[in-house]
Amino acid sequence: MSDATNTAATSTTQMPGKAEDPAVQVGRLGYVSFTTPDVDRLKEYYTKTLGFALVEESPDLVFLTTGSDHHCVVIEKADVASGRQSIGYEIAGSLSDARRRLSAIGLESELRSDIGPGTPQVLVLDEAETGTPVHLYESQTPSGVGATFDQRPTKLGHVAAYTTSTDNMRAFYQEALGFRWSDTVGDFFVFLRCNSMHHSANFIQSDNFSGMHHIAYEARDMNHLQTMLDTLARDDYSLFWGPGRHTAGHNVFTYHTDPDGHTIELYTQMDVMTNEELGYFDERPWHEQHPMYPQTWEVDLGMLNKWGPSLGEFPR
Repeated sequence: MSDATNTAATSTTQMPGKAEDPAVQVGRLGYVSFTTPDVDRLKEYYTKTLGFALVEESPDLVFLTTGSDHHCVVIEKADVASGRQSIGYEIAGSLSDARRRLSAIGLESELRSDIGPGTPQVLVLDEAETGTPVHLYESQTPSGVGATFDQRPTKLGHVAAYTTSTDNMRAFYQEALGFRWSDTVGDFFVFLRCNSMHHSANFIQSDNFSGMHHIAYEARDMNHLQTMLDTLARDDYSLFWGPGRHTAGHNVFTYHTDPDGHTIELYTQMDVMTNEELGYFDERPWHEQHPMYPQTWEVDLGMLNKWGPSLGEFPR
């Protein structure tokens, strides 16, 4: 994750920060796109190993889902494998109103109808710092995919990326997109939420690395997570970290890499803030404080995994 010193884990309680009147109110993370030189290989990993449903495909483009949305993962053929080429968020309200309000705070956006199937109209703007295309949409076309109790994740949970400034990224997500602050680790790792879940986006400050850090898919409970991990083992994908429990977010985590080398987190039991007015997360017996408010955590290797021991170096 970053260089860290082995000091005692401490935290500073703060009230959650949010913009008073954001330009747009994102309701949830919708989808993320990948590029790959081998579409069939990555499609097989998602459909056979992770159990995603294939909704639409062409030789160079694949749309996959975990549920009722048309897609939550898009795979596109390219010379170089890369994650988080674009990221989609479902918003409350109309795209026309969102465009007007974004313009009022100095952010240009473009209303497009050619992004792809499942999202007839998309408002596209550039993410602060990274320039990654952010896609805003009102809803997706239904996938027609039925529910399942196999290894398929319940949803796309969150996406983490590098940035040159967590302060600028936090300001962009709060003021433009209505995210709320959940936690910070040191001065380099910030967690942001757009709904009751602890985070849908998190950013790591770095002058040396860029692009996606990891992407995470949710299991409904520990039994479901075990099914996922047994399926990974069947297909010869090994964990490089976990199972363990984080402190920030307190989710039970596991990490492995996909065929293109992207870091994939499978997790369950993430913190939830049901009541934003109260400003603290729903009580859990493994919390360090009761009630558990958003924290600024001191950097400490032990706090990365409450179950220990911690990982010395997170793959880039």
